[in-house]
Amino acid sequence: METSRPKAWLGVALRVGVFAFLEIAGLMVFAQVMMPVAGYLTTSVLSTFAAAAVANAIALRIYERARLADIGLGWSAASRRNLLLGLAGGAGAALLVTLAPLAARLAEFRPDPDNPADWGSFAFLAFALLFGAVGEEMLFRGYGFQILIAKAGPFTTILPVSVLFGFAHAGNQSASWMGLLNTMLWGVLLGVAFVRSGDLWLPIGLHYGWNAVLPLGGANLSGFKMGVTGYKMHWFAGALWSGGDYGPEGSLLTTTVVVALFGYLMRAPVRKQTAYLLRHAEED
Repeated sequence: METSRPKAWLGVALRVGVFAFLEIAGLMVFAQVMMPVAGYLTTSVLSTFAAAAVANAIALRIYERARLADIGLGWSAASRRNLLLGLAGGAGAALLVTLAPLAARLAEFRPDPDNPADWGSFAFLAFALLFGAVGEEMLFRGYGFQILIAKAGPFTTILPVSVLFGFAHAGNQSASWMGLLNTMLWGVLLGVAFVRSGDLWLPIGLHYGWNAVLPLGGANLSGFKMGVTGYKMHWFAGALWSGGDYGPEGSLLTTTVVVALFGYLMRAPVRKQTAYLLRHAEED
């Protein structure tokens, strides 16, 4: 019994290590291929999606004889419900971060002559951000995350993975310590969302709802300037409330809203599904 535990942990370390290697290698290859023909944002989101999909698919096939859908991407009535609940929570939080400062007269919308409205570009951006949200969830809440939860438990897994999630954004333009802390807090929220639902659709909905709605107000998203609606937010408050050039994610407003989202998650009528990897990893 005593010797089986080290062997079990060695197996977990091997699986997570292979998954991480495949992901990092995939990111390097896909980014090199895409960068000459796509912009920085498009390359970032699409290379993340492609690398995460390939890494998950290979790891699942090698170690579990399973399909990509088995990381929580199976589609059902429960999946649709959880996705919609996530979208409502993420979009609602983004609207609150945008509208609250307007109501408090801490900011105002102003025309952005350098970036006139281009709804075709916004449609493309919304599509790209969807791939980005799905890719990041597959990467940080996919195979490696779920294997670790099965062996170490949610608390031991969610916190360190959330720290990695935060530092993965450290290289973004205009990154700040407040932005990194909020991103880590988002990582905890998204990890809890997976545990609450047993699928990736709830965290994908939260992630995408937030990312898709923030640019509507002309706000920067994780340091990326969107500029597709013809308007931008002009702030009368300092960076603590506006987030500066990093965008609202670097602000105290986001900290407050994410804490409120934890309450939303606990009360939302989420439909719990059976997490395939959590069940089958424990049988090894």
